[in-house]
Amino acid sequence: MNYTISPDFTPIIDAIETHLVGKRETIALSLATFFAGGHLLLEDIPGVGKTTLAKALSQALGLDFGRIQFTSDMLPSDILGVNYYNQKEGDFVFKKGPIFTSFLLADEINRSMPKTQSALLQAMEEGIITIDQISYTLKKPFFVMATQNPYEEVGTFLLPSSQLDRFMCSFSIGYPDKDAERAILKGGSKEQLVKTQAMLDTKQIESFMQKASSVTLSDTLLDFLQAIIAFTRESGLFEYGLSTRGALALTAMVKSWAMLQGRTYATADDLQMVTGIVCAHRLHFKEGTTTMLRISHEIFSKIHSDT
Repeated sequence: MNYTISPDFTPIIDAIETHLVGKRETIALSLATFFAGGHLLLEDIPGVGKTTLAKALSQALGLDFGRIQFTSDMLPSDILGVNYYNQKEGDFVFKKGPIFTSFLLADEINRSMPKTQSALLQAMEEGIITIDQISYTLKKPFFVMATQNPYEEVGTFLLPSSQLDRFMCSFSIGYPDKDAERAILKGGSKEQLVKTQAMLDTKQIESFMQKASSVTLSDTLLDFLQAIIAFTRESGLFEYGLSTRGALALTAMVKSWAMLQGRTYATADDLQMVTGIVCAHRLHFKEGTTTMLRISHEIFSKIHSDT
């Protein structure tokens, strides 16, 4: 699909692409997810650049970076933090966990038990956590990029629907094309050792987020969007349709993708571009198979036939 990224964002994408060669669209979609105020789930095999993308993106955005390597023996307190008794002060003291950062890489999130995964639910939805009935506010912006290998089953736990629904988008990086991989092979890993310079500050990030939320959707486009939502609920293809949270996520992502192209309004092409990555992880075909390509094809074939 044709699109043109605004000059406001091309330098950021150029800088990150020195680390993730040939994946401009992946980088752009990751940026759009961030500016939409959502969280991102990357599902792919090891070694295609998920961690590299996370580190380079956090550096380019000038955000504090934290990484949690999820394991089966991890507890919620390993993520959130814990109250401990300080004998010197004679009182309980809260020791913050690694979630207290701006950009959190939740690596191999499906290797932890559902109880541990659920520690992220409140943080991802509300930007706060609660420990012993005391609430703590996380940094703003707060962005979670999680990874998982969808093909590995030993020692993994499926993400429950409530957890999946907290991720605005989910997609795969995929293999590089032949030319990009050749450039990687010739250059080795030296590019990954160079830190990406911060290219935005907090005020600029807030400004772009505000611009994204202010993008307008015409009544015709809203009709199109609602037709997609209705199709997921009424077609009979899926176990259950898109929730209201999912519909809001789709709306926010459409706006952010339009903003990334320098526009103050969204188009049907913007909607078609992001529908698959917003909906695929939220929908499950009744026969048990789920693919982004099939969902996009089924939805848009039906909508186009009705319009």
